Amino acid sequence: MTVDRRRFLAASALAAPALSVAATPAVAERGHGRRVIPASDRLADDRWRMLRGRKVGILTNPTGVLQDQTHTVDSMVAAGVPPVAVFGPEHGFRGTAQAGGSEGDYLDPRTQLPVYDTYGASVDKIAGQFTKAGIDTLVFDIADVGARFYTYIWSMYYAMQASVRTGVDFVVLDRPNPVGGEAHGPMLDPAYSSGVGRKPIVQQHGMTVGELARFFDAEFLPDDAGGRLKSLEVVEVRGWRRRELFSDTGLAWVLPSPNMPTPLTALVYPGTCLFEGTVFSEGRGTTRPFEMIGAPGLDWHWAEAVNRARLPGVDIREAYFVPTFSKWVGEVCGGVQVHVTDEHRFDAIRTAVTMLVTAREVHPDVFGWRPDNFIDKLSGSDRLRLMIDAGADVDDVIGAWRRELAAFERKRERYLIYR
Repeated sequence: MTVDRRRFLAASALAAPALSVAATPAVAERGHGRRVIPASDRLADDRWRMLRGRKVGILTNPTGVLQDQTHTVDSMVAAGVPPVAVFGPEHGFRGTAQAGGSEGDYLDPRTQLPVYDTYGASVDKIAGQFTKAGIDTLVFDIADVGARFYTYIWSMYYAMQASVRTGVDFVVLDRPNPVGGEAHGPMLDPAYSSGVGRKPIVQQHGMTVGELARFFDAEFLPDDAGGRLKSLEVVEVRGWRRRELFSDTGLAWVLPSPNMPTPLTALVYPGTCLFEGTVFSEGRGTTRPFEMIGAPGLDWHWAEAVNRARLPGVDIREAYFVPTFSKWVGEVCGGVQVHVTDEHRFDAIRTAVTMLVTAREVHPDVFGWRPDNFIDKLSGSDRLRLMIDAGADVDDVIGAWRRELAAFERKRERYLIYR
């Protein structure tokens, strides 16, 4: 059964009372016994004192939760520090929309707060939303997954530009990068800027959203917005170290989007998302998106070819699946499942490049790029596509971006918070 999201949310509003102070447990217990404490928990433990007296708007989604799973917005309302407006990214504030969708503008049933849809909106439109809502501070609280083509960091960047135009203060409630603090992959060529990569950063940037905000404010806003933010405050995560993955944090995983069900999905995503730019299914419509990759006509030869590369931290299994939506709906796809055996040795981008190169070699009659060359937007230029089409091996492809990756690592150093 198809459910209209706006109708569902409107109907829920009739049944759900506004949130009361008694609706959430006392915050004093939050974070006890845990070493890694996200910024939102730190402010909630202080009953949001930092934001009292401000007209706060908050850009958030279902990942904006405390360790007891209370949503940040609901906690603020319960503490008597309610935002004046909420802003939703791709998939929406409450997360009801699939990839490439959002919830539209509506009144949140639980809190009775106005929700504005920022997904796909221009900077001018977002600035108009800020003005209409009457905010003087924009809070960003969304968990990223560490890949350039995941859209939330670009929602943040557009909101930063809108904040410069409207004189709004910007606050980032920081969270760990679930795939760690190391950078990998190619740099975006500005000629290939798109919704899956607005500005020149590398494919797996290895930064938290707070560190990215510092980077964006200094490196990109002066040119794009005519100046830097009036005020940028990054509330830091307590206890997180750069080399730690999500599995090291002790935090509970909340789906940042419908096709990101587990921390393992996030770990493979900076690499296997590249298959969105091919005719292969990237596993959407299965219970293992971005781990199951394939297409009709593929067989065991692909898995054997990838395994011959002896990639670190991963085994590749021959697999067959039938997607329920997205590419190849209802058709049997042959292919592989990516089994990560050592999270700290696994290299998502090298693994994906190996998969692309071997797929072309073993199944040239099936392998192909999407006709719109979407792969160029995902990888940041046409180089990956052209090199693989020309028969380059994996080391040549990876080596092609070594210098630009090193330059990015040097540039980002001054903006890093965690060591």
